[in-house]
Amino acid sequence: MELIFIRHGEGEHTLNIPNSLQTSDPILTDEGINQAKLLRTQFPLSKEDILVISPLRRALLTAHYWSMGINCKKTVNPLVSPRIFPQVSEGRTLPCDRLLDRQKISVDFPNIQIEEELPEELWANGINILPQENFNQLAKQFLEWCKQQETPKIYIISHDGTITSYRQFITGDKLTRDDFPKDTGWFNLKF
Repeated sequence: MELIFIRHGEGEHTLNIPNSLQTSDPILTDEGINQAKLLRTQFPLSKEDILVISPLRRALLTAHYWSMGINCKKTVNPLVSPRIFPQVSEGRTLPCDRLLDRQKISVDFPNIQIEEELPEELWANGINILPQENFNQLAKQFLEWCKQQETPKIYIISHDGTITSYRQFITGDKLTRDDFPKDTGWFNLKF
């Protein structure tokens, strides 16, 4: 099986940092839409593939533009929602990183399944500021879920800090913010 972590396309929240980080529910920019569409040639999808998507609009839109016309399984999961990296004890969730609620997702993205078998706390707050030990337990749980899926590829549409957190957990390498993927950048793992 192959896991491919892909960062969402360029979002509005990155255009005028730090002020733009205060934007609630940012969408993709025109460039972000183009980046998502380019994923079609970089990573052609098949109906056997699974997309696991962060519950933020920019990730959901990336999945939407990338998977248009492909009937693959798409599921939203807070275990790939934003995560501060490196983790800091006084961290807080910025408005741009607040999760959409499940009702909003089901109305705005009706063709995407919602992972319901997770605690309400994860749907409310995600993994953004969880202590490292808690994240490690959830990361292990998520990777076990991935292994149980009957597909050769799982694509995970997520965020720079989240991807780097999973990458560090999986490889054991010490990473920094310099290791963040760019917009629609990716990291893959075969196991």
